Amino acid sequence: MKVLFVYPSFQRHADVHPELRDWVPMEEYLGSPSQGIPCLTAVTPAGVELEFRDDRRCSAMTETDADLVALSFFTPQATRAFELAAYFKDMKKTVVAGGIFPSLMPDLVQPHVDSVAVGEGEYTWPRLLSDFARGALEPRYQASCPVGADVPGPDFSLLLGAEGPNYHPDDYPVQISRGCPLSCTACALPVSMGKNLRPFSLERIMAQLDRLDAAGKRACLTEDTSWLPGPSRTRMEELFDHLITSGRRSAVSYIGISMPQILTTPLRLLEKAKRAGVDMFYLVGGFDGITTKAFTGKNPVALEKAKAVIEKCKDVDIEPYTSFLIGGDQDDLRTVDRMLEFANETGIRKAEFAIFTPYPGTPSWYRLVEEGRILTTDWSRYNDANAVFQPAQMSPEELVESYLRLWREFYAPRRDALASLSVAERTIQF
Repeated sequence: MKVLFVYPSFQRHADVHPELRDWVPMEEYLGSPSQGIPCLTAVTPAGVELEFRDDRRCSAMTETDADLVALSFFTPQATRAFELAAYFKDMKKTVVAGGIFPSLMPDLVQPHVDSVAVGEGEYTWPRLLSDFARGALEPRYQASCPVGADVPGPDFSLLLGAEGPNYHPDDYPVQISRGCPLSCTACALPVSMGKNLRPFSLERIMAQLDRLDAAGKRACLTEDTSWLPGPSRTRMEELFDHLITSGRRSAVSYIGISMPQILTTPLRLLEKAKRAGVDMFYLVGGFDGITTKAFTGKNPVALEKAKAVIEKCKDVDIEPYTSFLIGGDQDDLRTVDRMLEFANETGIRKAEFAIFTPYPGTPSWYRLVEEGRILTTDWSRYNDANAVFQPAQMSPEELVESYLRLWREFYAPRRDALASLSVAERTIQF
């Protein structure tokens, strides 16, 4: 049997708005695919031949001798994924789909493919392959239990083997834990990964870092749930301790976090993160109790908390690469000015800006559907760079212009200072 894994292409911010490449004096970075395919590769039975195509770099619409085509995608990839599915089905190939979008919206995906895998795939994938081999593929495979310690870590070999002279990411995602007990309105994680927060073993995490290090890569620790108090935070601190003891400062490129998590995390742990090699936070905003209130002009307490967060980052010498979200129901036409004023006052050097997007399957999606505020189901537009819903306090056109103004006016006074930074320091995704 031969399986072709395909990671569909999608439009990023600068693809939708090319002017960003003129305004933003940063290196545009095409990161690695998500962990979905490496997780399945790790549990693929011996004897199954594997092929991988990254549709972002070169069209995957070419002939293949694979018996089974597996698409892994999230929302902005869905439109392209359906095109790819139709192409391969026309070639008489069996097509299956998994990932965040199929897991949250399986009924939408089902008509386009032969089978949909819902939820974590490490247990269902071997069964799917076995069923396919004996001609008994089921239309849907539902993960019945959370992934446990018995599952091997992701195998990045397919992705690493697809690198070339013009594409060689310097980091790959590594998970410290899975699941989340919270119920944030815009997040798909509790639905796709479950509400039980499960830290992985330190041995599993270090094995991934070792494999990446052997390939000349670093780890980006994107799961900010690891900062929540409890076993997951304990595991993260154990990882920091191990990196410090072993002198592995170069192992981590950045780690995800939010403003409330910075405020509630003991200073000693942030200092330990710095000693372990964390030089940059990916500081996500727009969903939490601080950043949804700080830029309304009506909540000085939240604004002061936001300022304290940036100051705390600077106290431990970790760069707060800050992600600002515009378009929530609390935002109006003055929000841009307040965000820019905050960024200037706190001295933030690097930032990204995104339009609030109600991703299908999240509580925000269902609320806006019920309110009749969804403007389009062209999934290719669900990439944080388009207005796909009716904002509460502005028009869709005003929302897009506010988003563009944030990019333009934030970077205009910073161009000269940022030009002197190293390529690594000037690298962001946009």
